[in-house]
Amino acid sequence: MIYRWFKRRRDLRKSEKERAAGLRKERESHVPEPMFNPFGRLADAVITQMNERIIAYEEQTQNEIREILGNIAVISFVGSSGTGKSTRAISVAREYHIDYIIDDGLLIHGGAIVAGSSAKRAESKMESVRQALFLDPVRAESMRRTLVERLPSALMILGTSDAMLSRICENLWLNQPSIKIRIEDVTTEMERNLAKQTRLAEGKHTIPVPSMEIKHEFSGSLIEPLARLWQRFDLGSVFGSTSTQNTVDYDRTVVRPTFSTLGSYAMSDQAMKDLVSVLALKVDGVEGVVDQKVQKEPYGVILSLDLAIYYGSSTQSVLAKTQTAVSAGVELLTAINVLATNVRAVRVTKERGAQSSN
Repeated sequence: MIYRWFKRRRDLRKSEKERAAGLRKERESHVPEPMFNPFGRLADAVITQMNERIIAYEEQTQNEIREILGNIAVISFVGSSGTGKSTRAISVAREYHIDYIIDDGLLIHGGAIVAGSSAKRAESKMESVRQALFLDPVRAESMRRTLVERLPSALMILGTSDAMLSRICENLWLNQPSIKIRIEDVTTEMERNLAKQTRLAEGKHTIPVPSMEIKHEFSGSLIEPLARLWQRFDLGSVFGSTSTQNTVDYDRTVVRPTFSTLGSYAMSDQAMKDLVSVLALKVDGVEGVVDQKVQKEPYGVILSLDLAIYYGSSTQSVLAKTQTAVSAGVELLTAINVLATNVRAVRVTKERGAQSSN
C-alpha cells in the first residue's frame, strides 16, 4: 500500500512538472514583442532625417546647377562623320563669337583642352559613342562642373545629327540648341568629299585644338636627315622591309590642325628637346637626360629618351613615371600629338649627398 501511494504521488508530481513546463513554454511563445524601443526608434529617426536632408540638399544643388547651365546659349554644328566639322569648328566659332566648343567629349577653349577626354581615343566604337554622348554620369558631372565654373555665354557643340546634339544637351542639363549650323552651310561639296577621302584613305581624325608644327633644323648627327629622306621616298618598301614601325592604328589617331586664330606657328626641334628635358628632370629618380631624339611623323611625334637615374631607385617605376610625365606634358603644353614615348635607362649615378659622404 505504501509503495503504491509513493509511486502515485511521484507520478502526480512528474505530471505537474511537465504540465508547468508546457504552460511556461506556451506562455513564452505567446509573449508579445515590446511595443516601445526608444533607442532603436531614435536611431531610425536620425538616419531617416539625415537621408532626407541629403536628398533635399542634392536636389537643391542640382536645381541650382540646372538654373546656371540654363543661361548658356547653345549653338549646334551638325555634319555627318568625316565631312570636316572639327577642321571648320574654330573658324565657325570665331565667326559667331563663341569661345567654348564641345567636340567628342572634350571642352575646348582658346585652342586648349580644359575638360574631358577625347572619345576618339576610346578602346572601342561603343565606348567612343558613350563618351561623346556623356552617358557616363561621372564624365557628365565633371563636364557640368567645369561649365558652371567657367560659365560661358555661348557654347558650340559638334555632332553628327540633331538627335545626337539633343542627347548631349539632355545629359549635360543644357538648353536645346537655339541656332543650328550645318556643315553644308560653311563648306562646298568638293571640300566635304575631300575630307571624306582623307578619312577613308588615311584614317585622319581631327579635334579643333591648334598644334605647333615642329620646325626641324639641320642639327645633330647626319643620320637623322638621312632617315627622314629614306622614309620620304619609302625606300624600305623597295627593298622589301617588313618593319612595323610605320604601322599606324588609324582608327585611334587624333590629329590637331596646325593653325590658330593668330595664324600658324612653329617651334624648333631644340625647343622640343629642352621641354622634354625639363619634364623628365621633374620626375623623382631621374638624374639627367643623356640623349634624346624627336622623330616627326605625319600625325605627331615619337620621343626617345636615354636617362641617367639615381642608384637605389626603382628603374621600372622611374621609367614609367617619366614616360607618362613627358607624354602628358608635351601634349598639354604644345598640343602636339605624342604617338609614342620610348624611355630607357642607360646610366646609374649616386646621389650627390652619398658621393660627398664617401
